[in-house]
Amino acid sequence: GASNSEGSGKVSLLKKVPALKDGDFTLAECTAILLYLTRKYNTPDHWYPSDIQKRAQVDEYLSWHHANIRANAPKTMWIKVLIPLFTGQPLPSEKLQEVMEGLSTSLKQFEERFLQDKAFIIGSEISLADLVAIVELMQPVGVGCDIFEDRPRLMEWRRRVEDAVGKELFFQAHEMILNIKELSNLQIDPQLKEQLAPVLMKMLK
Repeated sequence: GASNSEGSGKVSLLKKVPALKDGDFTLAECTAILLYLTRKYNTPDHWYPSDIQKRAQVDEYLSWHHANIRANAPKTMWIKVLIPLFTGQPLPSEKLQEVMEGLSTSLKQFEERFLQDKAFIIGSEISLADLVAIVELMQPVGVGCDIFEDRPRLMEWRRRVEDAVGKELFFQAHEMILNIKELSNLQIDPQLKEQLAPVLMKMLK
């Protein structure tokens, strides 16, 4: 789509923040974009089911996700890659430990409360809930925290999501995340570093 074009840069200040522009209409929140696209393009029903109970389950997951997975998973990237990159100091390992523990609690809840023994979050078919979850859960993997390795149920679910979405699409979507490690080789403008370091350190308090 138009996402690589000049236009999306204006819409979304951070190139990486998902932004959608449809005519004059703009959205910049990942979940809202997905929901909008499913409605606009009449995507197959299983993504956001018309059945109100199933739809409510997707909604329930999405709001839980926001306060749990979204609150923890991306921090691994900040801690392992971005903060050391900007501050020039490796981060105390207990900080990573703390984030991993928070994430671990969320993953346990994810498995017990949402996945249970189903193929996907809301049952036998993939939905937006799975998509939103997998995107975020691949971030720790991208920075070398393999959250799947000791969690067979999570690993099986990830394989099913990959198959449902299609391996190729799945890896395209995650290429950016999986390449995040290479950010470490970036040369960052020293002035920018100086301005950002205190802000980033505060984030970690």
